[in-house]
Amino acid sequence: MNHSLRFASLTTLALAMAWPMFGQAAAPDSKSAPTMQQVLDASKPSDWRPLNPDDTLYMDLPEGRVVIELASAYAPLHAQNIRTLAHQHYWDGLAILRVQDGFVTQWGDPAAEAKHPKHPPRSLGKAKATIAAEFERNISSDLPFTPLPDGDVYAPEVGFSHGFPAARDPKTGKTWLVHCYGMVGAGRDNTPDSGPGTELYAVIGQAPRQLDRNIALIGRVVQGMQYLSDLPRGHGPMGFYKDRAKQTEILRVRLASDLPPSERMHLEVLRTDTPTFAALVESRRNRSDAWYLYKVGKIDVCNVPLPVREMP
Repeated sequence: MNHSLRFASLTTLALAMAWPMFGQAAAPDSKSAPTMQQVLDASKPSDWRPLNPDDTLYMDLPEGRVVIELASAYAPLHAQNIRTLAHQHYWDGLAILRVQDGFVTQWGDPAAEAKHPKHPPRSLGKAKATIAAEFERNISSDLPFTPLPDGDVYAPEVGFSHGFPAARDPKTGKTWLVHCYGMVGAGRDNTPDSGPGTELYAVIGQAPRQLDRNIALIGRVVQGMQYLSDLPRGHGPMGFYKDRAKQTEILRVRLASDLPPSERMHLEVLRTDTPTFAALVESRRNRSDAWYLYKVGKIDVCNVPLPVREMP
């Protein structure tokens, strides 16, 4: 089966306080606003959250480790199947199959792509071969959503949920994750249920938002993006490697909870449902760094940084 891509909580009051200029460009003024680094330096321990070991994947490449946080609230079926695959060491010894410049890096089983009768694909073991499409989910009161004050081309509302860039449509009652840099999705064939998570991709270029709600986004890279974005580009169609020898081997993929605590990375990510995060967004909407002469007063959902720090 070919799973490659087929397409080449804050309150309203808190938001109003953090974002007073909805959709307006702010003129330069003499008042000094905090920079993003100053916002982070002033953050409290409660503004950060540790990664859940059951939702954290370590993918080790020869160049270094890529850490992926699974979006269980948005793609629970995919997350569970990916955990099963990781438990079974499914990706160990497989490869980076495709690096398309300005688009994605994709990895999985070369035999599944080649469809060679003498080299069958690796067994999925207890994992499922098909997964119901998880392109969107219902909006619910228990799902936090921090909206951005600026408009979006692709969705009525955009913001952040559980640390992931997300969109929603109050009229339809649906919400979904969006394709920003570093987001990870499950490649599929034409049928919606054909992407079980065996082949995954990470966005390494400009946000391909046209893919939103067409593919299940299962998480994001929280550390190690350089190891995926710096790989040699494939020269075959859609960035696939023509020569298998050019593929980068995956040394191993492990769920953090499958490792003893002494072998886990102690990473924390900034919560996206706090006034500190609102202040961070405002620091990016209206840059106060000395270099900036004009404050834009707007920001795109994919231009909001999501800070990560490693604790001792």
